[in-house]
Amino acid sequence: MLTLNDAIEEIRAFSEKVELHDRRILLMFSGGKDSSLALYLLSKAGLNVSALTFFHRWSWRETLNWAMGFTKKLGVEHFLVDITEGLLREATGRKGPICINCKKVMLWNAKWFAINNGFDILAKGDNANDKIIGALLDQCKSDIRLCGLPKIRVPILRPLIKYTAEEVEMLADEAGIRPYRMYEHARRRQWREGCPLQYIDREEVVTPELMDLAYKVNYEVSRIARRRKVRVSVRVPSFEVMCWECDEGTLREVERVVERFK
Repeated sequence: MLTLNDAIEEIRAFSEKVELHDRRILLMFSGGKDSSLALYLLSKAGLNVSALTFFHRWSWRETLNWAMGFTKKLGVEHFLVDITEGLLREATGRKGPICINCKKVMLWNAKWFAINNGFDILAKGDNANDKIIGALLDQCKSDIRLCGLPKIRVPILRPLIKYTAEEVEMLADEAGIRPYRMYEHARRRQWREGCPLQYIDREEVVTPELMDLAYKVNYEVSRIARRRKVRVSVRVPSFEVMCWECDEGTLREVERVVERFK
């Protein structure tokens, strides 16, 4: 069975093979379980890694605070970059969901942040379940853990890409990594929280007002979800309630919140 020590040693061996020890690594760090584990493993393997976290006006402050505490405990340098302006420019006037626009802004900013600040490698927390057949990063001619892409100009390191989501969960538990949960419904059954803007209805034209609404209603229902230990989110502007394992009492509470915003 895979252990935390196994994973750390595997990264050490790989880093020696591709000569990573003398190179500066910048990890795109969301504060979720995957990126937290990737940061933990790279740090414990003795690599020169720093964290880069993007946030915007609608980001969950609770998860950002947890992420800052995690990097402080690890003793890892942590950069915070506000992408509100770029996200508004990319997303406003387009149709939802907004995530594809946000990812574009983040990768572009990460690339230039790395180049302008002397980093040699960009790292991501992708695991084996994130692989998409035909995707650019998965067409590497050598080991898919480290890919050089001319368009990005900075090699991409994915230390978890050969581990399944289940293995990542197991390793994170062994490391004691327990990110702050907003108890979002998320878009997939696998618990993948992000930000409230993912709940803007598909095909809805995105506006700043709609982004504000997505944040406000979902922040309120997340307080109910966290207290009741269920997962709830609300799509806007349709106000469709999505919930895993909600009972009637929870749904009534959520509906009362929704009614205030309609």
